[in-house]
Amino acid sequence: MLFVDCKMVDILRGRRRLRVSVCKPPCSFWFLLLFGVGGLVLFIHLQDLSDMVLQQAPGVKFRGSTQSRQEQCAQFSDRVNQRSEEGDIDPISPMQLPDSQWKRQAATPGSREHDPSSQQVTKRHRKLLKTSPVLRPHTNSSQSPSSSSSSRRLSDVQESRRRIIREVCGKYRSNISRTITPHHVSRIYVEDRHKLLYCEVPKAGCSNWKRVLMVLAGVANSTREINHVAVHYDNHLKRLDSFDHQGITKRLETYTKVLFIREPMERLVSAFRDKFESPNSYYHPVFGKPIISKYRVNASQTALKTGSGVTFREFIHYLLDVHRPVGMDIHWEAANQLCSPCHLHYDFIGKVETLEEDANFLLRKIGAPENLAYPSFKDGNPKAARTSTQITQHYFSLLNASERQRAYDFYYMDYLMFNYSKPYKDLY
Repeated sequence: MLFVDCKMVDILRGRRRLRVSVCKPPCSFWFLLLFGVGGLVLFIHLQDLSDMVLQQAPGVKFRGSTQSRQEQCAQFSDRVNQRSEEGDIDPISPMQLPDSQWKRQAATPGSREHDPSSQQVTKRHRKLLKTSPVLRPHTNSSQSPSSSSSSRRLSDVQESRRRIIREVCGKYRSNISRTITPHHVSRIYVEDRHKLLYCEVPKAGCSNWKRVLMVLAGVANSTREINHVAVHYDNHLKRLDSFDHQGITKRLETYTKVLFIREPMERLVSAFRDKFESPNSYYHPVFGKPIISKYRVNASQTALKTGSGVTFREFIHYLLDVHRPVGMDIHWEAANQLCSPCHLHYDFIGKVETLEEDANFLLRKIGAPENLAYPSFKDGNPKAARTSTQITQHYFSLLNASERQRAYDFYYMDYLMFNYSKPYKDLY
């Protein structure tokens, strides 16, 4: 009986060992299983990481996100549409940072800016293109395709003009002090209602621009109501240098800064014709008398007494003389000296050669009344023809090659900054 019991115990122990050996897999099985799962997780993670890195633009730090890509694209679309509806997307929005802290400008043809369209398109990109909403800029439904195309063209022109000024300033004026003084803003007029700063360049449409500013400020209802005396002598407009330091800095940072210029030689001839060929109770005695006295041989007593009859060559001799008998005047001072574009970084650069188009484009951008357009009034001598390219060439034909070269050298920086061609082939 004892033998039978021992036998039964041995049989039961053998079954327990057999059951344990069947239920417990070997360690190698768990190692292979964990290795396979880990490899699969690593492969998926690296695939997602590579796709996300490809979407990063150069110079942008990578940051992970727990949001799905569809949610991110939808949120981005909402933000773009919201900015468009609020009018934040504007090609001529004011500079927010003064001096060297420039905002990065949008890419232009031929520039070295990053082109997002050149990135590699992955499978995940293509999937998002199918599932994400299409981002469309907000446009005015009443705006015709032709006006939209014209607006884009004029915006591109403005970007090109700003870029050229930055390049010239970087090349020729990189060592100047960036501190803005009252002198730098002394020619700038302020219009607070539309947050506009306009730098006055005489003989470049400044009288009519002052009329526009007065209408924008509510001083007058129409530019037709404003005569020459009210424009220049009634002091309806404030200058930027009349504000304290905080007021100047705030406006430079947040207002749209505007500059209109003109071909330098044409502007010079226009100033000469206006101030010396027409009766003038200020310029003839103050400038004419010393010019005739120094540069005219055997001048008559009448000419010396009145200062009338200054010739264009005498005027050029005065302009180019380092020891002038009388100081400079804003009507023939170089535009880059009057408005300091290397310090102030203008948002809008207009030209007299495209005056009507540039001016009305600017007025629409700043939200001016629809019935306000740039006027075409002629101040000074209304009977005289406007100074044109042909008239300018006639006056400079009275000079020799050396005098023309020196006059060009005097306005050389204006020619570079504002991208005007040499007016004569013999210039260097």
